[in-house]
Amino acid sequence: GYLSSYLCFYRSSRELWTILLGRSALREPAQIEAELERNWERLLFGLCYYKSPSSSSVDKLKADKDIAQPLKDFGLRISKLLGLDELQSVQILQCYLQEDYRGTRNALKSLLQDERQSQTLLLKIADYYYEERICLLRCVLLLLTYFQDERHPYRAEYANCVSKLEKDLVSKYQEQFESLFKAEAPTWESHGNLMTERQVSRWFQQCLREQSLLLEILFLYYAYFEMPPPDLLVFTRMFKEQGFGYRQTNRHLVDKSMDALVDRIGYFSSLILVEGMDIDFLHKCALEDRTERHQFSGTPDICKDLDQIFLTFGDIPHHGPVLLAWVLLRHTLNPDDSTPVIRRIGNTSLQLAVFQYLTTMLQALGSTGNNCTASTARMCIYGLLSFAITSFEEETLGSQQHLISLACEVLAAPSLAELFWETKPEMGLGMILDAAMGMFPHKIGPLLQLLAALLSDKSTAKKVYSFLDKMSFYTEVYKHKPNDILSREDETLWRRQVPKLLYPLGLGQTNLRMPQGCLGQVVPADQGYVVHWHYSYSSWTLFTCEIEMLLHVVSTADVILHCERVRPILELVHKIISTDWTVSDCLLPITSRIYMLLQRLTSVINPPVDVIASCVNCLIVLATRMPGKVWSSLHHTGFLPFASTPPTNMAQSISAEGMRAGNYGNLLVIIEQPRGEYPVTIAFLRLVTTLVKGQLGSTQNKGLIPCVLLVLKEMLPTYHKWRFNAYGVRERIGCLILELIHAILNLSPEGDSPSLQSLCIYSLTNTDAGRAVVNIMGIGVDTIDVVLAAQPSSGGSEGPGQVLIQTVKLAFSVTNNVIRLKPPADVVSPLEQALTQHGCLGVNCKFTWPSPPQVAPMSVYACLGNDAAAIRDAFLTRLQSKTEDMRIKVMILEFLTVAVETQPGLIELFLNLEVKDGSDGSKEFLLGEWSCLQVVLDLIDSRQQGKYWCPPLLQRAALAFLHALWQDRRESAISVLRAKEKFWDNLTTPLFGMLPPPSDTTEPSVLETCAFVMKIIGLEIYYVVSGSLEQSLKDTLKKFSSGKRYEYWSQYVKSLVCHMVETEGDGMRSFAECQMLVSAWRMLLILSTSHSDVMQLTEDATRLKLFLDVLDGTKAALLVPMSLPCLRLGSMMATLLLILLKQWRSVVASAPNVLTPLSMMLESVLQADQQLMERTKAKLFSALISVLQIQGLNSGEISQLPQLLLSVCKTVQDEALALMDSTRHVALTGGAPEDKDSMETDAAPRLLHQDQRDGVCVLALHLAKELCRLDEDGEHWLVVLRKLPMLPSMLSALELSLRLKQNLYFTEAALHLLLTLARTPQGAAAVAGAGVIQSVCLPLLSVYEMSANGASQNLGFSRKSQDTPSWPGVYRLCLSLMESLLKTLRYDFVNEALDFVGVHQERILQCLNAVRTVQSLACLDEADHTVGFLLQLSSFCKEWQFHLPQLLRDVQVNLCYLCQTCTYLLHSKKMLHHYLQTKNGDMLPPGPLPRSQRAPQTPSKQVGVAWEEAEQKALLAVQCSLLKILSKTLATLQHFTPDCCQILLDQSLDLAEYPTLFVLSFTAPAFDSDVAPSFGTLLATINVALSMLGEVEKKKEPASISVGTFASSEEVQALKSLLMFTMENCFYVLISQAVRYLRDPSVHLRDKQRMKQELMLLLMVYCLVTLLSSLSRYFRRGSPSSPASGLLPSPQSKPPTPGAKAVPEGQEPFLQLVQAFVRHVQR
Repeated sequence: GYLSSYLCFYRSSRELWTILLGRSALREPAQIEAELERNWERLLFGLCYYKSPSSSSVDKLKADKDIAQPLKDFGLRISKLLGLDELQSVQILQCYLQEDYRGTRNALKSLLQDERQSQTLLLKIADYYYEERICLLRCVLLLLTYFQDERHPYRAEYANCVSKLEKDLVSKYQEQFESLFKAEAPTWESHGNLMTERQVSRWFQQCLREQSLLLEILFLYYAYFEMPPPDLLVFTRMFKEQGFGYRQTNRHLVDKSMDALVDRIGYFSSLILVEGMDIDFLHKCALEDRTERHQFSGTPDICKDLDQIFLTFGDIPHHGPVLLAWVLLRHTLNPDDSTPVIRRIGNTSLQLAVFQYLTTMLQALGSTGNNCTASTARMCIYGLLSFAITSFEEETLGSQQHLISLACEVLAAPSLAELFWETKPEMGLGMILDAAMGMFPHKIGPLLQLLAALLSDKSTAKKVYSFLDKMSFYTEVYKHKPNDILSREDETLWRRQVPKLLYPLGLGQTNLRMPQGCLGQVVPADQGYVVHWHYSYSSWTLFTCEIEMLLHVVSTADVILHCERVRPILELVHKIISTDWTVSDCLLPITSRIYMLLQRLTSVINPPVDVIASCVNCLIVLATRMPGKVWSSLHHTGFLPFASTPPTNMAQSISAEGMRAGNYGNLLVIIEQPRGEYPVTIAFLRLVTTLVKGQLGSTQNKGLIPCVLLVLKEMLPTYHKWRFNAYGVRERIGCLILELIHAILNLSPEGDSPSLQSLCIYSLTNTDAGRAVVNIMGIGVDTIDVVLAAQPSSGGSEGPGQVLIQTVKLAFSVTNNVIRLKPPADVVSPLEQALTQHGCLGVNCKFTWPSPPQVAPMSVYACLGNDAAAIRDAFLTRLQSKTEDMRIKVMILEFLTVAVETQPGLIELFLNLEVKDGSDGSKEFLLGEWSCLQVVLDLIDSRQQGKYWCPPLLQRAALAFLHALWQDRRESAISVLRAKEKFWDNLTTPLFGMLPPPSDTTEPSVLETCAFVMKIIGLEIYYVVSGSLEQSLKDTLKKFSSGKRYEYWSQYVKSLVCHMVETEGDGMRSFAECQMLVSAWRMLLILSTSHSDVMQLTEDATRLKLFLDVLDGTKAALLVPMSLPCLRLGSMMATLLLILLKQWRSVVASAPNVLTPLSMMLESVLQADQQLMERTKAKLFSALISVLQIQGLNSGEISQLPQLLLSVCKTVQDEALALMDSTRHVALTGGAPEDKDSMETDAAPRLLHQDQRDGVCVLALHLAKELCRLDEDGEHWLVVLRKLPMLPSMLSALELSLRLKQNLYFTEAALHLLLTLARTPQGAAAVAGAGVIQSVCLPLLSVYEMSANGASQNLGFSRKSQDTPSWPGVYRLCLSLMESLLKTLRYDFVNEALDFVGVHQERILQCLNAVRTVQSLACLDEADHTVGFLLQLSSFCKEWQFHLPQLLRDVQVNLCYLCQTCTYLLHSKKMLHHYLQTKNGDMLPPGPLPRSQRAPQTPSKQVGVAWEEAEQKALLAVQCSLLKILSKTLATLQHFTPDCCQILLDQSLDLAEYPTLFVLSFTAPAFDSDVAPSFGTLLATINVALSMLGEVEKKKEPASISVGTFASSEEVQALKSLLMFTMENCFYVLISQAVRYLRDPSVHLRDKQRMKQELMLLLMVYCLVTLLSSLSRYFRRGSPSSPASGLLPSPQSKPPTPGAKAVPEGQEPFLQLVQAFVRHVQR
């Protein structure tokens, strides 16, 4: 196919160079060796590798069937333009398309065929070809640079290759050089119409660059290998012919931009000849006096020939070093021979200013950082200079300053400074140092310049310091002999008669004092005397005096002269403290004066810019170590910009109101900008950046605002328009500005506003500063290529091009950070608009990694426009490349991962899915040719793992991308992936591997890889219905389970957590990765609780192992209370533990001791930071509750109870107090405790305690309740309650909550705990003693609101689920609590109970009355609780009668009416059903209905049945409630009527004590409050109970009651027991009341007689017949025994189990009572 034919399987020179540099995916030495083995011949041929066009090549091209015809045709056009072999032209085209082509593949075909459009492409390919040629030579240069460097990782491989090249390299490269400088320039006739003047100029620039590179290679070669003398002759003739680069064949084409390249050719020509003479070896031979060993000692003929050539030299500066070296060689080898020739040549070299030329040359070759050529050149010149100084008198060599400048330049080479200090001072450069010392301190500059160059590391720094600290000569120059001197006659020795202060400074200031009698050697000079005084002193003191002098003369005409003396001092100080900080203390007298110097110098009319820059540079070094000190001292100098009034808000800051530019700002505008030189600006930017990085960004952020504002407002938007004298300064200033902004944006955010960071963000978002940054981002690759091409250096590691690349990178990073950090806003900011207009993201990732798509809240796809597809293709090409640097691939995948969530259009482009109609009419998705999914699938392919092109980091990035697709539910892409063969197998491969133990893990990304796989599986299982899961995934999960991988990963995660806890002190290198794996494993286990079948996790043994591992891991993490990361990890694990506890109850039940580790965790967490651990505490409390409910307390764990109780109660006490504070605060401020609409997303943890269902306080109360329940005798509780004032704290909080009707969950939980405590006598006594009645009784009034007339109809009864906490529920709980306390404490609590009933009498009476009108479960429940409480209170009838007689009578009446209501409702079932439907329509529980809602196709009959069943259940629930109320009501009434036995037997009973409760009437009960309860009511009650009992017995299922709806036989038996209990109490009350009437003398005899008749008739005829006939069978089978106590069991516990033992007929007390009554009446 055409499109596939563009792919290139040929290694381009640029790719080869990248590989050899170690910047590709091929980084192993063996891989480098293989590349060199494959390509060494190409390197040997050099530029000859690229051949000229030939007919044979055309034929081969035509015959090649794999290359598409358009490519062949275009290849021929390339061949014509470049004069290149046709086949190679096509290869170049293919490489270009793969590496540099920025269009889409689809546009390529039309582009190649369109004549006009293809011309641009041709010119770009020409540039690419030129770059290829350069890269080929760079490869050779790289080998020669490092093949002897022991530190280089590929030294051996490089050395092997160099040994192959060594033999023929020089001859081949020499030929190429000659052919290049003789080459004829191309013309349009020979190379086609595109060879315009501009292209010819471009060709010639390339020609010069190649010449320069070839000579550089030859120079480096000869630095390692000896040059034979004949070769020197050949090279000399060749360079002479070429004029050292000046006599090019095409010199008419040289323009100004090429001068640097022409000079470079000259430099290397000169260096090759000097290196060829081997001056270093010559020097060595001379020292050993064995000059015959030198290669030139036996070649007189060659020497003569060279003499003749060199005599003709002298017209070009490049000749100077060659002539000097030749003079040294001839002078050393033949001192007597041809002296005039040597002298003449020597003079010529000096006339050519050889030392100045060498200085210029070394500066032009660049610094020695990574530049081997520059270092080698310096070594070469070092040998030349040393030998020249040793061989000739210094005076004959010209100016001393020129020698010193050259020496300084030479000493920049690595290790030369150390070498200098080791050599003898009377040889070589030591002689220059001596000469410079001879004029010190008369001339300060030369010596200090030289010493600064001799500073390279800490050891040399100390030597320089000591050297200057111990000076023994002090040189002065006098025009006339002073008067205070004694001298010899010959004036060679002077002696000082009086001591002399050397500086005219004031008293008390630092000074030097020359003593009396000091001797000085005098050397007559042209203009007077030079005196060397024998005087010992420290130069550092002298330097302090010099600075003091400058401060004195700063406003006089002498200032310039003194600045010249002080500047070298400052430069030396700067270098020495930046090399060795330990010396800085000794230099304090100097460094402390810099601030004053800065202040004085910047305020003069014409400030000395260089000295000021030197001052600031010193301060930069000081600021790196002590920023606070530098800032405080600098702040008072007026040098930096400042604010006259500190800014208080952003608007004031941005407007620069009250800001002053300081002395620096004035200097920039008045001096630097007009001159076009910016040393102070560069220093200022570096200083501010250093201060920002040195913590001042946080502590002094207000003070730095004016400095940063000056940069943002005055520099960043306009710096590119300033005048610049030197090339590259503009790029440097731009880079420094962005470095400063970058440092500010990387500070941790501060609270106060305006901060430095917020100022930067605002400025860049809304002002011109942001547009300037966007413009920098918009600098394209083409511009950068042009800048790089203009650099003459070969290495490409330094220069304006590299600075520009760094600036663009910083601009991207800054923009990304600004948009990430800026506060959210509704409107699009100017920065975002500028980004939208700029296609800046289209910058190819050749120089900048792709910026993540979160750079703007807009469509990146829209911004890219037509370039989107081209960028997609470029990214995918890089992802597919086997040699591309792994970091770029990872960044591209990260870019796509973020795009999945934020950039729908862009990700669709990259997914490139094609839609196809399926056979069943549905749509299918297929992978397009340019889909990124194919690359990702290749990366996760299990067969690729371990290959060099798929390292773990890359695999992790691929899986992160897939995870993003699943998380974002990209169903189209997911469906394609699922359908791929072996997708699930390949995806899950990492989970089946064996990881090294956590302590040995070196590659944390593997953990993330496994985490992503787990998350993808989890998401798939969660979202896809289990039946629709892919079979291959099910098989994989089965394999996972059968292969014991659950156990493996559980063990691994546990050991990982334990390892993280152990290494917590070591800073936890890979904490994030470990946390991610733990989180993913947690997700998988949580899913397994609900999808156990799919996940094949059904075995209890496996679950138990997993549960125990989670328990151990959680314990390990939470037992480090001082470590925040461990606690966070523990909190994550605690969530999992809690879920497993709740979901795997059966497994936990069989687990060994779980309570102990949980108790230990709780103890630990209670010691940690409480705000951070609130959620964790809640989880642990919840877990403890679950464990206690599942496992209870066994004998081994009972010992844990006291400590656990203490911890829990302490928590309850603290939380209750905190809750009180919070509640009071809310009540006072009237604010809600939680602002749901707060804009703060990262708000601090809430300080106010809130009442939450799952809050710590509520859960602690529930846990306390569980512990209380398990502590049967209550001993442990009493101990804790004595130790801690928990109950008073809790009751105070309870009282406040009830009064304010706040904190519902807390209130309910507290009451439950009190209720549980009240079960035991000790607990009840403690609760009562703590003042429960005071806390509950009156405040409880606030809980229910009565209407104004006291007749609230529904009493606020909630119709919510009975389990849902509600305020009516709180009231019911309070009733239960009173009931329980009264039941337990009896007479000790009667008064409190009566207080309670007195306070709440209105509610109590209303509730008893309400059952008639409201049959909601909530209302019935409250009635049940109320009657239960009254039942307990009725035992204390006399006390009640004494304290509250009227209330007692009201309660009695209401209870009778309640009995009548319940009986009527139970009797008239249709009426009850009607009431439920009309008044309480929402009573019907929605439980059974959802099935019919989910399946609307269910027939209507089934829906009807379901609805009927729901109605039946609701009716049954209400009937049961009514029956309970009825039974308790009758039991209570029993206490208000005389005792049956007593009244039957005792004639003297006081009837006045017992009022009549029922009227003498035997009609059926009416549903009307006007009809009083009567004996008919009681008989009807018996009747109803009997009929219900009959229904239960016969298992009838009428509309009234369906026994089938009961869940178990226990419930049926409980119902029978309840009915029996009701009948028994009813008979009891009936008989008692009847006898009461019979005994009452006030009742008319006629009424008594009538009552006797009625009762006899009813009881004898109906009751007994029915009773004895129906119950005889019942009792024979065994009836439930009536509760002996006459009390219904507490609603919290189950009704008693019915007795199974049969009672003989006639012995039932029930019947005996009736018979006794009948006999009594018959009497």
